[in-house]
Amino acid sequence: MMKFQIHHGWLVEDSHDWMLEEGQLRHTKTGEPFVFNYREDLHRWNQKRYEALGEIITKYIYGLLEKECHLKKVTLPIDASESEPKSFIFMSEDAMMNPDKLIVLIHGSGVVRAGQWARRLIINEDLDSGTQIPYIKRAIEEGYGVIVLNPNENYIEVEKTKAQVQQSSDSSDEPAEKRERKDKIQKETKKRRDFYEKYRNPQKEKETVQLYIRDNGSPEEHAVYVWDHFIAQSAAENIFFVAHSYGGLAFVELMIQREAEVKNKVTAVALTDSVHNVWHQEAGKTVREWMRENCCNWVSSSEPLDTSVESMLPDCPRVSAGTERHELTSWKSFPSIFKFFSEAIEAKTSSVKPAPTRRSNRIRYEEF
Repeated sequence: MMKFQIHHGWLVEDSHDWMLEEGQLRHTKTGEPFVFNYREDLHRWNQKRYEALGEIITKYIYGLLEKECHLKKVTLPIDASESEPKSFIFMSEDAMMNPDKLIVLIHGSGVVRAGQWARRLIINEDLDSGTQIPYIKRAIEEGYGVIVLNPNENYIEVEKTKAQVQQSSDSSDEPAEKRERKDKIQKETKKRRDFYEKYRNPQKEKETVQLYIRDNGSPEEHAVYVWDHFIAQSAAENIFFVAHSYGGLAFVELMIQREAEVKNKVTAVALTDSVHNVWHQEAGKTVREWMRENCCNWVSSSEPLDTSVESMLPDCPRVSAGTERHELTSWKSFPSIFKFFSEAIEAKTSSVKPAPTRRSNRIRYEEF
């Protein structure tokens, strides 16, 4: 059982205790699940409460990655100075030395961080469906090294100094008289708004500036950086990727930028409802051909798990994840993905390419 005590600026006047019991988030007093619209008339308050809970959950998941999964946190950039913004990834102790297998996990865009697939699932359903922990534990059991990417940790946010705030307000080229009149109106409006916000929200938001992390300022940059400094340097004969949603786009971008290296090192790639687009990303013919042979995309669909799904794009095969919910695709396709990887190793050993769409319960592409 894990108890959450939320004392965030937005929650001071209405603190809540939450616990994770059997992987599900519950209120310690009522046993009820988390409800977003706790105060029906205060959407912004509800949103901030949700964000505060999300921050606590993120730290809790980091703790599980280290304590339960025995992963280590590695700081990025690897040569970061004491004062510059930093990010991090998680790795198993054998990630760089495992001679056999390495699995790399990439989540989608948004608020999720390393070790998570979907915050909504963690809060409203359970840890198994919402986190990467089942993948990590099974991978370790089956002898894989593990690297967990953190593609959304692109910058740190710091409060603006008084000089920066003043500079932004003085940057207008308007005539002085017009600017003074506008400033007066804005001050009066701000005074009313501040009074209203003070009534509605316990904490006043401050102006901030974003400081981007060197060479990791976007998910695409992050994927290439981790590839160059870790994945490509690993000893594993077989490297596998699991990439969800925007993580699939980041992988395709990596493939485009490091094509020869990826082809040489990566055995198979499992995408889950990936949002990549080989045309928009200008993936060349050789990239598309490699993806057709070595990738499979488990997409949201009403069809049974692993049933072939028609695609308008000339890239990898698409099969059903067995769910119509985008955020659940990684969890529902979990057993099929590890089977896909095992088949890829067997096929590589026998010099025969895997055929991920040829199972008894699948529809062949030729039938469409």
